[in-house]
Amino acid sequence: MKFIRYLLFHVLSFACTTLSAQHTIGLPAIASYDRMTYKGNGQTWDIDIDQKGMLFFANNEGLITFNGSNWHLFQVPNKTRVRSVKVGENGRIYVGAQDEFGYFAPNLQGCLQYTSLKPNIPKAYQQFADVWNIVPFQDHYFFRTNNKIFRLDNKGKIDVSLAAIEWKILGSTGKNLYAEDYNTGLYRFENNSWKLYSSAVTDKQLVITAFLEENNDTLLVTTVKDGLVKIFHDQVIPVHTAADVVFRNTHIYCGLKLNERQYAIGTFSNGCYIIDLPSGKVLQRFSRDEGMQNNNVLKIFADESQQLWMALENGIDHIQYNAAIQRIAPDKNNLIGAYAAAVFKNQLYIGTIDGLYVTPLDGNTDYSLSRSSFSRIPNTSGQVWRLSQYEDHLLMGHSEGTYEIVQNKATALLEGTGSWIYLPITNRLIAGCYTGLSALQLQNNQFRVQPHINGLYESLRFLAPDGNGNVWSSHPYRGIYHLQFTADSLQYTLYTQGDGLPSNYNNFVYTLAGKMVVTTPAGLYEFDSNSHKFRPSPHWQALFGNIAIQYLREDPHGNIWFVSDRKVGLADVQTKRIIYFPELSDKIITGFEFIYPYNDENIFFAGDKGILHLNYRKYSQQHTGPMMLMGSITTTSKQQDSLLYGGYSNGSALAEISLPNAWRNFRFEFSSPAAAAGNNIQYSYQLQGFDKEPSTWTSKTEKEYTNIPFGHYTFRVVVRDNLGNISTPATYSFYIEPAWYQSWYAWCVYGLLLVLLIIAIRRRQRRRLAAQQEKHRQEQQQLIIQHQLEIERNEMQLVKLTNDKLQADVQHKNKELATAAMNIVQNGKTLADIKEALLESMKKLSDPSPLPKFRKVMKLFEEAENDEESWADFSRHFDEVHNNFLLTLKKKFPELTTTDLKLCAYLRINLSTKEIAQTMGISVRGVETSRYRLRKKLDISGDINLYDFLLEVAS
Repeated sequence: MKFIRYLLFHVLSFACTTLSAQHTIGLPAIASYDRMTYKGNGQTWDIDIDQKGMLFFANNEGLITFNGSNWHLFQVPNKTRVRSVKVGENGRIYVGAQDEFGYFAPNLQGCLQYTSLKPNIPKAYQQFADVWNIVPFQDHYFFRTNNKIFRLDNKGKIDVSLAAIEWKILGSTGKNLYAEDYNTGLYRFENNSWKLYSSAVTDKQLVITAFLEENNDTLLVTTVKDGLVKIFHDQVIPVHTAADVVFRNTHIYCGLKLNERQYAIGTFSNGCYIIDLPSGKVLQRFSRDEGMQNNNVLKIFADESQQLWMALENGIDHIQYNAAIQRIAPDKNNLIGAYAAAVFKNQLYIGTIDGLYVTPLDGNTDYSLSRSSFSRIPNTSGQVWRLSQYEDHLLMGHSEGTYEIVQNKATALLEGTGSWIYLPITNRLIAGCYTGLSALQLQNNQFRVQPHINGLYESLRFLAPDGNGNVWSSHPYRGIYHLQFTADSLQYTLYTQGDGLPSNYNNFVYTLAGKMVVTTPAGLYEFDSNSHKFRPSPHWQALFGNIAIQYLREDPHGNIWFVSDRKVGLADVQTKRIIYFPELSDKIITGFEFIYPYNDENIFFAGDKGILHLNYRKYSQQHTGPMMLMGSITTTSKQQDSLLYGGYSNGSALAEISLPNAWRNFRFEFSSPAAAAGNNIQYSYQLQGFDKEPSTWTSKTEKEYTNIPFGHYTFRVVVRDNLGNISTPATYSFYIEPAWYQSWYAWCVYGLLLVLLIIAIRRRQRRRLAAQQEKHRQEQQQLIIQHQLEIERNEMQLVKLTNDKLQADVQHKNKELATAAMNIVQNGKTLADIKEALLESMKKLSDPSPLPKFRKVMKLFEEAENDEESWADFSRHFDEVHNNFLLTLKKKFPELTTTDLKLCAYLRINLSTKEIAQTMGISVRGVETSRYRLRKKLDISGDINLYDFLLEVAS
């Protein structure tokens, strides 16, 4: 027994190895999602998709959804394993679990809610085990358990079909609905009942696992142990394939028709096979060797673009089966870097870090679909840098030198130094090597080699002609070399930053449209032969701008493939359009970029795990535009976070919702199912009513807003792919209610308060105006009073000035009067002295004859001594000055003598006692006596000031 098992194992291994040799050489990208990623159990049993691209998975933990970016888990009420899932109408997702089936459907908030259909089952049949299949057929939904098939009509009624022993499978070909009973055979649903279609299934002990197609009443099915068979009623016809040995020894668990010729067959222990019928060839196998998580395939599902989703024993895999980008790995067990590729004599050569590999091409125009295997060419171990065709010869640039490949054998032409690149000029081939340049010349179909061209000893990885017979080379950190060849040597000129280059570093020479260009960190430059300087190329910078390009190559149509900062792009010189291929960005080799645009269906790129292959014709045709899905929408307030929209729709437009003013912070999540196929999509969003314009394109799948004011808003988001296809927008509209202080009734109150405020302000203004007027009146009155006072003050000042002047005049006149009085007295004394002298002289005269004349003079003296007339003149002038002082005094006191009046006059002009004594010609004591006598005549006491009294009496 052990020997038989051992023999069987090795036979099976050999069969698998043989099959592997016949696979297509291109492998699509495989994305693996483990249980930690999708937050479920390891086993996934079924897969379906809705019209917007949302994926649904039946998992042991429950229903799992995937929108291209985010995974969510929904459990059924009894928390049992979900075995089957089917998307229905109106957004319903039917699920079958253990002792339970029903459907999830989005509520008004876009959240999935579960509705059990078990209450609709007749009570006698409400106990059952796992629901393994759900199949829609003729507006009904059929649910299979091991011993019952439930049929749900469009009114919600459920009837039951019991198995004779056990229902093994339920499925549809699109034309008819079939179910296999373990004991009696294969049934077909006709006229609302199950009719036996073939008993041969039971007779031959076939266990059907998938219904692939139906043509002319003939079924193509997969079986557990008997491979593929056709069933026509009681006839069972084996369908032979190259994988029959595998299928007989490993269980076929599921199957799926991909197109008119291709079928995907999932096995329980050997992965998935892509079979071509009717040829029976195995086109491809997907297993752990190709990158799957495991070989146990429980379900295969294909979306509209023929991308495959695999439900595995432990995990979920996404295989971009029909994608235009494939990986060609010469050795699938040793994924190493590939640096060069060439199509030569109907064979594909791939140069790797570990030698040169070759495979024949089978005539498929897309070489990645060629069914063949690679073999390694002997004597090529080591790093392969370049594969170049020169006339009818294939040369290999290798780390050990230059080799010619003839009949898949490598013959050394130049050894001792590594070779980078080959450039044909005139009648020879120039090789850029590790230590300079070498030359090869083809004579009589044999190469003659010049090991080294003297003159330059640098590693020259880049060579380019300029169309004028000149050759240019570049060094990554020295600059640009202009090479001039002689018979056996060369001369060169080195151009650096001082010659117009933006830097000495990272300058690379290439040829575009027959002219030499230099890719620099500041864009494309060209050489100006007039100034012998490099300058930015206006022509190419108009297309590329100032982006830094590390590698470029022109294809047969004149379009330019390039690499810029790890991004692979294509510049269409006709439309001036640039397309990037982000699916390649993290897979190419940097520093040693290589692109080989053989034709539209075969563009090769140096990759870190083999050559990358792009069918650009297919790529540009299969992008019809991505779908846009709105994800969850949440809002936050001080109290809590609230889910506004769960991300699920029944297809109808979402109505605008009204939100309280406290909910003003939002988080929007969004995605596209296309995101699962790679990173070649970007989003642009706008909160209309808040954002002035849409955002720039970004790969972010969420957006947050804070402190949104009240009003109407619509969040709008679109997605575009790298070809410029833009989706229809996904939108969500909402209205933030105003706060209580912003509501209409609040505004009414504000209006009323405003009216009252206006009235109060007007009243206040009136009061203020009245107060201002009163103040103005008082100010005017005050001004008038002040003016009047000013006038009076001025008048008083004028009077004062007049009085002062008069007083001064009076004082002056008093002084004059006093002086006059003194002069009178003095003159009297003088006259008296003269008179006395004359009398003495008369007495002494001896001659009497002059006596008459003396007597006449004496008479004149006597007349002069008579002061009555002088006093009269004095009193008259005095009264003029002092307002009739003497007259008034005389009138009031008639008993006053002339001497008394003189004393009063002298007192009035404020003469001192001494001055009065001199004026009156008496002693000081005589003056005091005269004062005393005057007081008695005036009848005043001694305590009264005589001066004041005289002023008062005479006023």
